[in-house]
Amino acid sequence: MNIELNGSEKINTSPVNLWESVIDPVVLQRAIPGCISMTETGEGQYQMTLELKVAAVGGSFEGAVSLSEMNPPHSCIITVSGSGTLGTGGGNATVAITEGDDGNALISYQAQGEVSGLVAGVGQRILMGVAKHLARQFFAALKKEFAAA
Repeated sequence: MNIELNGSEKINTSPVNLWESVIDPVVLQRAIPGCISMTETGEGQYQMTLELKVAAVGGSFEGAVSLSEMNPPHSCIITVSGSGTLGTGGGNATVAITEGDDGNALISYQAQGEVSGLVAGVGQRILMGVAKHLARQFFAALKKEFAAA
């Protein structure tokens, strides 16, 4: 099942600070919903473990994340792949960070992915709702990183 998601969020920090946070595995582990572990395995390469619940289906997910076409602090492509008790999935997102008129960062993303297995069985409409909810949770947690600073 294919998934497409895009949007943008204003984050109350500079583009440089935001960039440094979104490539920091410690910050990512705190911000990614259900992330139990996030380990850097090389420059721009990470292994992660997630515990997620999608509708009535819950389980774990082991995956790899890689950053490519990095243009700090402006843009990169994030590629994710993995599998677990929920099924398999993969995809990529183009991420752009710009500076708003107020000096704060604006992060925009355009993501495409594909999932199969149990998670795909919940249906496109429910899966898209869950994907949007997880994106909102991620950005809310990321915003808290800077509110506490």
